[in-house]
Amino acid sequence: MTDRTQRLRQAAQARHEQTLHRAETALTSLARRGEPVTVRGVADAARVSRSWIYQQPRLLAEISRLRQPRPGKTPSVPASQKATIDSLRQQLHAYREEITRLRAEITSLHDQLARQLGAARTAAITRHTENVVDMPTTPRP
Repeated sequence: MTDRTQRLRQAAQARHEQTLHRAETALTSLARRGEPVTVRGVADAARVSRSWIYQQPRLLAEISRLRQPRPGKTPSVPASQKATIDSLRQQLHAYREEITRLRAEITSLHDQLARQLGAARTAAITRHTENVVDMPTTPRP
């Protein structure tokens, strides 16, 4: 019985170490790629539960350490992702053109709606007038 218990303990320990290794690898990978290091991110990347991570003080301490901003170190955006002044101006110009186009479209739609409502009102008045004209003028007995 003790031999079987010992093997179960060893298997559980090995599984724990594998899981811990996966979580540490995920943590390192997230930090190296510059992605936010969070409990959820590490749990998802390592395919473990968040509650398991919260039970690992060493892992939690490392996550907390990596989340702290470093003094004098501002987060840097890669040069390939930085917007240039010209690209921002181009975006602004495109947005302004889109706003102008949308305003014209709204005005056109308002005009169409007004014409349709006017036509419907005219048709209703015409029908009402025709009904009034068709009414007999002789008094009822």
